[in-house]
Amino acid sequence: MADKTGTVVSRTRSLADLAVASAAQAVGPAAGDLPEPQRDAQGRSYATGKRKNSIARVWIKPGTGKFTINGRDGHVYFARPVLRMVIRQPFALANRADQFDVWCTVAGGGLSGQAGAVRHGISKALTYYEPGLRPVLKSGGFLTRDSRVVERKKYGRAKARRSFQFSKR
Repeated sequence: MADKTGTVVSRTRSLADLAVASAAQAVGPAAGDLPEPQRDAQGRSYATGKRKNSIARVWIKPGTGKFTINGRDGHVYFARPVLRMVIRQPFALANRADQFDVWCTVAGGGLSGQAGAVRHGISKALTYYEPGLRPVLKSGGFLTRDSRVVERKKYGRAKARRSFQFSKR
């Protein structure tokens, strides 16, 4: 294309321009683009986590790594080591182990679903407290709500899909 003076003007971008633009996008948003941290008057961040039929209300604040779940210590409420590992995963991934105290109430479902709900709530509360952690937790899959729930039992079936045993005679 030529402008009024007859000089040829190129509107295509070179590979170097594209590489610079994609590198700027790969770094992520600038520090000024991050949302403001959401904290209450006591310096806590609140989030709700869900998994299966469990719902967890989670508050985090800076501390020594103490977990209080439904008024009991975390190692008492979640006695199995696997469940304790599940609720500590967001802190381990974000390199914030033993830097936050967690206080939560959880209801519904079984222990496995409750641990997943607490993990989801902790991850969301961490992103509200420190918005810069969102890409790390998002890539780990901790911010995605796992929407799988148990299928309901149908009329005329033994369970959700299983039929009653067939008898020829």
